[in-house]
Amino acid sequence: MPSPFPGVDPYLEETEWQSFHAQLAAEIARQLGPKLRPKYVALTQRRMVPDFSDELVIAVPTGHETVYPDVAVSQIGGASSRTREGTFLAAAVPVMLRTRVPERVPTFFVELRDVAGHRLVTAIELLSPSNKRPPGRRQYLRRRNRVLRSSAHLLEIDLLRRGRRVPMEEALPPAPYYVLLSRAEARPVTEVWPVALAEALPAVPVPLLPGDPDVTLDLQQAVTAVYDVVGYDLLLDYSKPPSVPLTPEEQAWAAKHLSAIPDA
Repeated sequence: MPSPFPGVDPYLEETEWQSFHAQLAAEIARQLGPKLRPKYVALTQRRMVPDFSDELVIAVPTGHETVYPDVAVSQIGGASSRTREGTFLAAAVPVMLRTRVPERVPTFFVELRDVAGHRLVTAIELLSPSNKRPPGRRQYLRRRNRVLRSSAHLLEIDLLRRGRRVPMEEALPPAPYYVLLSRAEARPVTEVWPVALAEALPAVPVPLLPGDPDVTLDLQQAVTAVYDVVGYDLLLDYSKPPSVPLTPEEQAWAAKHLSAIPDA
């Protein structure tokens, strides 16, 4: 069944984003491949970035041995107690609290390279949650800056409503989604497509080396193909609000589209 929404399905963010992100990168490379032959290739790439899991990890003792240190500590009546000899009494049982533990998660992107020299011609970045929040944001911005200082073009696709946007000299127009194209020869000027929640994603140009015309990437076609092939209608729970909240107006818009689903 196709997605009930005309553009990006807001239910994909957070709950099924990681699988969707990987599939979308592969679909973009698949769509562009035939348009690039025989001079260029589209390669799906993966990098590992630091991020915090949504799950919290609890630290537990590794054993129950009694240890007698040189200075012992205890909690009596809410405060530590010192003996007359200057040492502390044995410690009380500690409070066990949870801590967030960073881990490395995969993010996917697409590189267009020329066949003759294997040079990076265009980097297509599909922003993930880890790219838009600490600690992974810092790593992403370092890579982004390297591309912006190079002769390669940069196409950034931000289909996430949550998280920080990429840094710009001028404020981005209000929108939940963005596509940004930085052509090497036009920097610092950037082409920006703001996309409303109710809009289909645009077909955008993908630049190549000087003298070669742009090829077109139909983002909505790519998103629709991934949704249909994977079958996200079977994975997403449309009976509940999406993980990233909608405004009251957006909730009414979403409810209208969801009401059209058979047996919804």
